[in-house]
Amino acid sequence: MKKAKCTSYGSMVSKHPLPRASCFYSTNLPTSSSPHKPESLLVKKCIFLLQNCGSSKLKLRQIHAFSIRHGVPLNDPDIGKHLIYNLVSLSAPMSYPHNIFSCIRSSNVFTWNTMIRGYAESESPEPALQLYRQMRASCIQPDTHTYPFLLKAVAKLADVRIGEIVHSTVIRNGYDSLAFVQNSLLHMYAACGLVDSAHKAFELMSERDIVAWNSVINGFALNGKPNEALTLFREMGLEGVKPDGYTVLSLLSACAELGALALGRRVHVYMVKAGLTDNLHVNNSLLDFYAKCGSIREARKVFDEMKERNAVSWSSLIVGLAVNGFGEEALELFKEMETEELVPSEVTFVGVLYACSHCGMVDEGFSYFKRMKEKYGIVPKIEHHGCIVDLLSRAGLVKEAYQYIRNMPLQPNAVIWRTLLGACAMHGHLTLGEYARAQVLKLEPGYSGDYVLLSNLYASEQRWSDVHVLRRKMLRDGVKKIPGYSLVEFGNHVYEFLMGDRSHPQSDQIYAMLAEITKRLRLEGYAPHTENVLADIEEEEKENALSYHSEKIAVAFMLLKTAPGTPIRIVKNLRICADCHLAIKLTSKVFEREIIVRDQSRFHHFRDGFCSCRDYW
Repeated sequence: MKKAKCTSYGSMVSKHPLPRASCFYSTNLPTSSSPHKPESLLVKKCIFLLQNCGSSKLKLRQIHAFSIRHGVPLNDPDIGKHLIYNLVSLSAPMSYPHNIFSCIRSSNVFTWNTMIRGYAESESPEPALQLYRQMRASCIQPDTHTYPFLLKAVAKLADVRIGEIVHSTVIRNGYDSLAFVQNSLLHMYAACGLVDSAHKAFELMSERDIVAWNSVINGFALNGKPNEALTLFREMGLEGVKPDGYTVLSLLSACAELGALALGRRVHVYMVKAGLTDNLHVNNSLLDFYAKCGSIREARKVFDEMKERNAVSWSSLIVGLAVNGFGEEALELFKEMETEELVPSEVTFVGVLYACSHCGMVDEGFSYFKRMKEKYGIVPKIEHHGCIVDLLSRAGLVKEAYQYIRNMPLQPNAVIWRTLLGACAMHGHLTLGEYARAQVLKLEPGYSGDYVLLSNLYASEQRWSDVHVLRRKMLRDGVKKIPGYSLVEFGNHVYEFLMGDRSHPQSDQIYAMLAEITKRLRLEGYAPHTENVLADIEEEEKENALSYHSEKIAVAFMLLKTAPGTPIRIVKNLRICADCHLAIKLTSKVFEREIIVRDQSRFHHFRDGFCSCRDYW
């Protein structure tokens, strides 16, 4: 039989260049074949054993050894096919099946697909792309199962350029109408951050199963589009598609991002009805959701009722308690975790150090940091060192924080220098603040928050000329300040307010309520913290600017729309300023409301004129 000629059409873009014979774009290539040979009884016996060895890696190795010892050729394609399939299914290290694969004299498409699948599901998916190109170079025609595995590898690599090339090849080969290929495409685009492309592909699907819905909902949730995730969930219900555990995980993530407590509670009710309350991953997500919505009592209730807990469960509650201002409770929970003889993870210690940092417990923080290294043998990562820098910075020990950064065994990243810059702005260390900003600019130039922090530092020192120079530089460099906004949930909707926002249809009533709040607070002795308005303007103008901050507008809206005594929950994208902090403290007392504000770094639980952060944030 004459061997088919293979035409070259270029190769896939990759870090691992392949021979020019790659057939990436070619279609309808003939599959190479070899003359059929009768199987010996020994080969049949080995295949039978491989098909019935179960999930034991040891048995698999023993069968392999048996076949070699009894003279079965190492390059036998049938033995190799079954060995590779079993090894990949058992998640064995890919070096083992790869060695077998390299010995086989003539692998069929099933074996190639299995190898591509194995690498796609491993921690190093790059070889899956290499194998695909080698497969085409060998004139082996991919089938319907090749592309889902290949797209899984692309999704792990988050390489959208290769993903788009694979997508075009799928279309040319006529596989784009197959549901499992379409689902793989959705997952790939979502994993690459192109969730709008995933949604377009989703809209074009004639039939959409639960996997397709979950892929796009999860894509929206993970890519900062929680509103779109929730909208798609509602559409899912209208089309009669029943959510599963994976849907619940995505929804809880979206609700946590928005602080949408009421909607998340409805998801919780669905969980109970659907019998998902015994699912460990779902329960961990539910616990995390309640903690991120500031409902720490409900988070603790979920934790206490869990039939099974792992390190993630404990760590989630420890971090949740810490960011909600319950540092002592977080540390008590950590001690309880140790009593249960559970081994804390790196993430657990991030939560413990976070608790110490946000509660001003400097000595305790260093003690836990030492215990992490000496007792549990955990090598501190950049996140742990960042917690120590934050611990010192929040306590006003700015010079000590700088010395710690200088002596760190790891190279400090932009987050650590930015933490120091923020501390300098808060505590008035101008020279050190300028140095910290210079280090940040080397690592992450163009981030508006760094310009704003230094500008605020100049303004606090009344150096208005430097403020104007810096802000002109921001304009010249095209750096835009991130606008502050506040989110509140009411009536199954999430409302967003900006500073001075009048876009709401009831803005007149909202501003009338805002004026009433200010009037009643002044009777309680409220005086605006005008030093927070870092501009060279008159005092009265500063007071007016402060009164229209987004969180104050959000509070006014919720006081106007909700019944007396109803807790108010606000999600703020930036750090709450000192004036808003004071005003909301007094509002909680005057209007007898519990007000929970989640800002950029922590929660503030305001009640009866006090805050859970104890004015330390």
